[in-house]
Amino acid sequence: MGTKNGKLKIVCENRKAWHDYFILEKYEAGIALVGTEVKSLREGKANLKDSFVIIKNGEAILENVHISPYEHGNIFNHDPLRARKLLLHKTEITRLFSKTQEKGLTLVPLKIYFTKGRAKVEIALASGKKNYDKRRVIAEKTAKREIDRALRERQKY
Repeated sequence: MGTKNGKLKIVCENRKAWHDYFILEKYEAGIALVGTEVKSLREGKANLKDSFVIIKNGEAILENVHISPYEHGNIFNHDPLRARKLLLHKTEITRLFSKTQEKGLTLVPLKIYFTKGRAKVEIALASGKKNYDKRRVIAEKTAKREIDRALRERQKY
């Protein structure tokens, strides 16, 4: 199940998004869900792998998010991969639509969480990383880790 940070209960995170994209801006949006989806989310049964947001007909739609069917549900259980509408202000949607028309920008969900009993998704305006960008970031992390390790060793003596 998700972890609790104060009143924020994280259901799932998309850590791969931080590896594959440069995150430029973050937005919080509500999700239009059916009852069994909410129950399944409360159990932490969701996956953001390969998910994305598209803007169609003036609405933000969350695609490819897998929310497992509720175990104790009945014939009214939901489709796990159905498209879900995001609840954003019209001005935010138009601003995001205009920015996604720029070259190389996309909308990716970063995490799903509960705040004050409501399911929210954090989406980000992101730019895709090239392979050489990914290698550079990994090299920087490795160098920083080695420097920290060397400093800790020096402080011992």
